Amino acid sequence: MTPTPSVCKLLADLHAYRLENMASADLQVNIDQRRLLEETADRSAFVRPGDVVEPFTLPEVLGGTVDLAELLEAGPVVLLFFRYEGCPACNIALRHYQAELYPALAELGATLVAVSPQVPGKLAAIRNRFGLPFPVASDTGSRLGRRLGITFTASEASQAHIRARGGDLGEVLGTGTWELPMPTIVVIGQDRVVRFADVHPDWLVRTEAGVVIEAVRSLVRVPA
Repeated sequence: MTPTPSVCKLLADLHAYRLENMASADLQVNIDQRRLLEETADRSAFVRPGDVVEPFTLPEVLGGTVDLAELLEAGPVVLLFFRYEGCPACNIALRHYQAELYPALAELGATLVAVSPQVPGKLAAIRNRFGLPFPVASDTGSRLGRRLGITFTASEASQAHIRARGGDLGEVLGTGTWELPMPTIVVIGQDRVVRFADVHPDWLVRTEAGVVIEAVRSLVRVPA
């Protein structure tokens, strides 16, 4: 049986495909924006183990809400922040996590929640597309992402390039802004204390499922 590729390998393959098929100017803007984020991200502001997450309630894209306090009554909560439903890298990552992360977390009694600032009416497409079995929540106004120190706004050069080609990320998100979260996974214990956090300014790098599973396993004290 062929081993499942890591999420970072899948995203490296995406970049390799773009090198072969994407217009050089478009590709360079993508590369420059990711490099800029790596160089300028305020890592001191990133959510980290030991932080206490204040209670929050977010709309779930297919109806109802995602309430942190309610979820924590059942066990740890794992927040998976991604950009938006049309982001190719996010689609690849979410499919990977659906197969490689969600089943193990469910077995450990932890709840996985995917979070994006995109409005529910647009964000629902990704849950429907893949039949995701875990909640997908809309971080209205990026309030939660900001509290966790993981948001950014696309550079002026990136915005100008996209607008010149008729694109508008604010319209895609439905928020009117270009603010996005950096791909992030946060493991929250039942006491609302962060036990694991991993933030990636470069959106072609994501947290591997095995690392998250081990963090949750150690939290619930289940032998390997």
